[in-house]
Amino acid sequence: MSNTTTLSGNLTRDPEIRYTRDGQANATFGMAVNRRWQPRGSEEWEEATSFFDVVCWRELAENVALSLVKGSRVIVTGRLDQHVWETELGERRSRVEITAEEVGPSLRFATAEVTRTGRRGPDQEDAGGRSESSGFSSVGIDA
Repeated sequence: MSNTTTLSGNLTRDPEIRYTRDGQANATFGMAVNRRWQPRGSEEWEEATSFFDVVCWRELAENVALSLVKGSRVIVTGRLDQHVWETELGERRSRVEITAEEVGPSLRFATAEVTRTGRRGPDQEDAGGRSESSGFSSVGIDA
């Protein structure tokens, strides 16, 4: 069974990057997905907005944090993860977030210049002291 979804929307806040104790990058950001439709037989348009939290790991997290800002239009592909917990008052709560596998700028209303980041081997560190390999980074998004 597959649990993959693709969403297109806008960042509601700048990506926030953190590092685990063992040095793995983790970035989170909020995403708003707008839906617009015209009911049958109506001349009026209706709209709805859904909000999602997105989590990125490792090189993807670093590239997202360097490339995207609040308001950027992106396409996110990843898996849905539901977190369930109970409050101190015994109320059951849940939240669905997307663990991203791919994040890219949407080119529907903007252009982007893609710059390949340098590859690092396991024994090479970057300026932050990390030794992970990187893929691509998207920079220079013009809206």
